[in-house]
Amino acid sequence: MKLEIITDSDKLTKEIAISLAELLSPGDVLTLEGDLGVGKTTFTQGLGVGLGVKRHVTSPTFTIIKEYNGRIPLYHMDVYRLEFSDEDIGFEEYFSGEGVTVVEWAKFIEDFLPEDRLSIHMELIDESKRKIIMEAGSKHYEDVVKQLQELLESNGG
Repeated sequence: MKLEIITDSDKLTKEIAISLAELLSPGDVLTLEGDLGVGKTTFTQGLGVGLGVKRHVTSPTFTIIKEYNGRIPLYHMDVYRLEFSDEDIGFEEYFSGEGVTVVEWAKFIEDFLPEDRLSIHMELIDESKRKIIMEAGSKHYEDVVKQLQELLESNGG
């Protein structure tokens, strides 16, 4: 199942992510792809809010992984710097862990990613508009995406 959403503000992008976070469970894996500045970190900040994270979520570009405590822990990875590396830095522990894992630039660690994941691609339409495309990698994520779609439609989105 695929869901496409157009957003016209950072606020709406965060609200969509907050709604998604409320449907996620420990062990869920989300991949985020898109050009620099498209809103991947903004989206992840919304996920953090929805997961009950109190700290401000920032991009882990130089640390690769940041962990945040919340109702469900958030493991935020930015693997851009691993583009030419085949090093496994313990990904499986996160993917099968007790939190929700978000991987920015996931294409760089494709060999380590579980097939069972929610793939999210973000595209810049213009200065204020973004397209968010969610693609479910399993029945579990199909259910999550359907629930999100129903929730957004009931909220007038």
